[in-house]
Amino acid sequence: MLNKGGIANLMKQAQKMQEQIQQEMDALQVDASAGGGMVTVKMSGQKQLISVAVDPSLLAPGEKEMLEDLFVAAVNLASQKVDETLQSKMGGLGGGLGLPGM
Repeated sequence: MLNKGGIANLMKQAQKMQEQIQQEMDALQVDASAGGGMVTVKMSGQKQLISVAVDPSLLAPGEKEMLEDLFVAAVNLASQKVDETLQSKMGGLGGGLGLPGM
């Protein structure tokens, strides 16, 4: 059972962890590509698209649908990478509180 001091200490630890996670999210950048690297995107930890690189061959007439599909695939993959990276970082941080299930 936690006393008042223990609860306050636990809350301070949780706040520190939240701040640390926020800092890591702000600093995080992931790259993802689709079509064997024909479309590459960079995304921040806040899931903001930072940049897009497109292979010039996809700019040819008749490649519009492929370009759109590859763009969607690359952005979705980058979003998944952000989620996976943050989940792995939060999993390691949660263990520091000594809470059951973390």
